Amino acid sequence: MLARRARMADLTPFALASAGGWALVVLLAALLRSRAYAVFRAVTLGIHGLLATAIAPRFEGMWPLFVYLHATVYIQALALVRPRLRPLAYRVAVSLPAAFFSGGTLLALPWAVAAWLGLELPGVFLAYVGAGIGLYQSLRARRDVVDVTVGDGAAPESLRRHRAGDYRAPRPLSLVQITDPHLGPFMSVKRLRRICERAVEREPDLVLLTGDYLTMESQVDPALLGAALAPLQQLPGRVFACRGNHDHEAPDTVAEALRANGIRLLVDEAALVETRAGPVQVLGLDYVWRARRRHIREVCKNIPRQAGAFRLVLLHDPGAFKHLPSGDADLVLSGHTHGGQVGLVSLGLPWTLLRLLMNAPDHGLWARGTDRLYVHRGTGHYGFPLRLGVPAEESLLRVHGTGSPAAAGEFARAATSS
Repeated sequence: MLARRARMADLTPFALASAGGWALVVLLAALLRSRAYAVFRAVTLGIHGLLATAIAPRFEGMWPLFVYLHATVYIQALALVRPRLRPLAYRVAVSLPAAFFSGGTLLALPWAVAAWLGLELPGVFLAYVGAGIGLYQSLRARRDVVDVTVGDGAAPESLRRHRAGDYRAPRPLSLVQITDPHLGPFMSVKRLRRICERAVEREPDLVLLTGDYLTMESQVDPALLGAALAPLQQLPGRVFACRGNHDHEAPDTVAEALRANGIRLLVDEAALVETRAGPVQVLGLDYVWRARRRHIREVCKNIPRQAGAFRLVLLHDPGAFKHLPSGDADLVLSGHTHGGQVGLVSLGLPWTLLRLLMNAPDHGLWARGTDRLYVHRGTGHYGFPLRLGVPAEESLLRVHGTGSPAAAGEFARAATSS
């Protein structure tokens, strides 16, 4: 007991410094940015400070490193009072260490709770091993070729995961989806530009962008996103986009960057495009939270299927898929979930934390009736500071059942009549 009290006394300067950093960030956030950001930081930094203080005694042997990493969390929060995309040196020295340490400290919650109860659980370092793996996975993406069959005859009554199907068309519709890049600390302009270059190299029929292009660091300057998406200019008339929830924070920035690169932004509107696999009607639904069922049904009513064309719907949030009128889409492309972001996908298992907490599609192919939904795992991520066990995705999606305009019309008629 005496030893424990002594260690708690030794932590007093650390706890006071954490409280002072918390107060400074919250005060400057309120004065120089917004009340909302101040409240956000008051909560997130408050939780982080409490957890870090609880587990700090376990890291006496590496105290300077622990303090440095802890400080980066406050420096990063303070820098975002005046958000802008920072240079590589800053991201390496501050942004990435802050994400690693804040993510690891959140994962150390069980050890912190045990410490508050006067217990010492072994293995607290495992939380930071997990964070290290997450940091590595957050900077990489898995490149796949995904085959999806539409019009396969399966029509489950309720939404569920769906296998791709065995049919392979002589000439499938090839799609590249880019979603949730979240241009910021983990997604630099250079990295996103390379992703776009690789998309062009795959020579897809269409490239579809399904929202959440920015973070608070990149919202101010449309030239950043514009430069990142520039390679897509090589596919004129073949690149379409919709908006996600974060795009409503800077709609003009997003619109200008897309327009500068010849990318057509579909906000509750549709475009008919001739592809080598036949005609495709692309419908882009805007992100709406309130009354989204009514919104989606009104848009679909006002923009009916184009006869003889494959109906492809861009819908950022897969949670809204359930509101789509039955039979109104051959395939829906969504993002938003970052694939669940924390899970066991890297081990070949579909489980994610998001799916455990919420009854919503997290990644991969889903079916409800004749409609099919593909949830992309995301190009980048945001929110929880790291990916862990759910890699980012750079996929070529091959859609079978659209080998010709006649086939597209056949599947459209089948979906409409079901």
